[in-house]
Amino acid sequence: MFQSRKDTVYVVLAGIFITNAVVAEMIGGKLIDVFGIPMSIGILPWPIVFVTTDLINEYFGEKGVKRLSMITASLITYAFFVLYFAIQIPAAGISSVSSEQFQAVFGQSLWIIVGSIIAFLVSQLIDVTIFHFVKNRTGNKMIWLRSTGSTIISQLFDSFIVLGIAFWATGIMTTEQYIKSGLTGYFVKLIIAIIMTPMIYLGHYAIEKYLAKDGK
Repeated sequence: MFQSRKDTVYVVLAGIFITNAVVAEMIGGKLIDVFGIPMSIGILPWPIVFVTTDLINEYFGEKGVKRLSMITASLITYAFFVLYFAIQIPAAGISSVSSEQFQAVFGQSLWIIVGSIIAFLVSQLIDVTIFHFVKNRTGNKMIWLRSTGSTIISQLFDSFIVLGIAFWATGIMTTEQYIKSGLTGYFVKLIIAIIMTPMIYLGHYAIEKYLAKDGK
């Protein structure tokens, strides 16, 4: 590791990817209103995950993304196990955070955890497959198409899988609420993906400039 600048790029991108994915899961229990429809606040870190996924796809290929996605899913699972045991330990009397408050924030239901992890893995696998399908046909051209296009399709599955497992299958949401909430979350992600497209080009420029120094 760290024998080349490309090693450093992978570690940095992996760190950004993992951090934002784990944070998204940790804060996902809070719901906000978007046009009167509930949506998880966990959507906030995902634009960064979109960008890093595409950059890792570009420079480290399909295996690089799949390996990192499995590691991230494992770390998310580990984080939830730690939180579970932390919830079981009573808070001290002088603690500024009570056991009830801690439970309310971090005590997400099992189905939310299962749904979010499955949705994450499925959407990442779809993203990497579509990304390389488009790249194999366009070469190094049309970065925006393979980056934004793969995100747009993969996040459609992500939006409906997590809600379907955690809220619709458990009866918390009706079918109508499930569809409305899924579509709202998806269109928000769609808008974000389009807005973030210039960041993909900026990331490409920065990485290419950094890697070029290895050849000197």
